[in-house]
Amino acid sequence: MLHAFHPEKHVLMSNYLISISKNEALKDGTIHDPNSKLKVKAYDMLKSKFKPCKGELRFFVTAGDETIAFETQGYNKKHRQLLILQMISWYCIYLGLFEAQIHSTFPIAFNLN
Repeated sequence: MLHAFHPEKHVLMSNYLISISKNEALKDGTIHDPNSKLKVKAYDMLKSKFKPCKGELRFFVTAGDETIAFETQGYNKKHRQLLILQMISWYCIYLGLFEAQIHSTFPIAFNLN
């Protein structure tokens, strides 16, 4: 099925690069910003071990039953937090997680059922 391009319905987003090794799952990729050289690593919290690194920023995304941790690689104060959030939201759209919520701390969900 072909879709017509309607400029008024598209939002311009920066292009980032994604690297995924053959041993990693799609949700365990690394996002690269070619302009700032910043990298943000994604970790699928259900399938990967995530150990925070000192000096890096981290965020968490929830979407349905998915939880993904994101951590910068090579962060320094020249990198703006907005850039990191843009990279994370771009990656979520790439994964099809359109209702993703970004958290600055690990979200704790309680199942009361």
